[in-house]
Amino acid sequence: MSMEGRTCVITGSARGIGRGIAEYLGEEGANVVVNYRSSEAAAEEAVDAIETAGGSAVAAQADVANREEVEHMREVCHEAFGPADVLVNNAGITADEQFTEMTREEWDRVMDVNLGGMFNCTQEFFDDIWNADEGRLINISSVVGKQGNFGQANYAAAKSGMFGFTRTIALEFAKGGSTANCVAPGFTRTDMVENVPDEVLERIVAGIPLERLAEVEDIAAVVRFLASEESSYVTGEVIDVNGGMDL
Repeated sequence: MSMEGRTCVITGSARGIGRGIAEYLGEEGANVVVNYRSSEAAAEEAVDAIETAGGSAVAAQADVANREEVEHMREVCHEAFGPADVLVNNAGITADEQFTEMTREEWDRVMDVNLGGMFNCTQEFFDDIWNADEGRLINISSVVGKQGNFGQANYAAAKSGMFGFTRTIALEFAKGGSTANCVAPGFTRTDMVENVPDEVLERIVAGIPLERLAEVEDIAAVVRFLASEESSYVTGEVIDVNGGMDL
């Protein structure tokens, strides 16, 4: 599943799952665009890590909810590596609150980034992926989009919305030979999760049949397969990587 020479844009890849995906694909030979909104130092660290491993990478600032900034990110990609072969829509935010206390601003911001950002990036890179040899769109959703989660009505709705978007774009890409798929991770060991109180984390792990959190590499490996040419007959799918939480 060589990624040699394939150009991959990963949104929200200065940290967490996005960074893991970026570094994994870079180590496999891909040209990687590391997108960040405000964490420039972290993005440059990711670029350095990819280049140290023998890959090629460039950092590109863009708030995915801002269409003009997404246009600029596409220009950075084209100037550095040419058209993109793979777009991974990973950028997302949370604004947790019990629904009766949730403000419209908290709802709108999560929708603007998680769904609006996916719209902006997919539309900007649509022609690249359509025209690519084995073009790939990969959207990173969440188990929360399938199961819901207390205090996350906005986030759950946005992540669930990714499923319908992915399947529709898969149909529209099909005539061009490109694919669109969605990955729905479960609880993954990142800085955000490791800040969860121990007793809460213990309850989370107790509800996972495999009895552990996902590692970032678990998610990145699935993305790598979907980004490769070997996945050419997989499209419109939602692939769960959650340790059996749906069993």
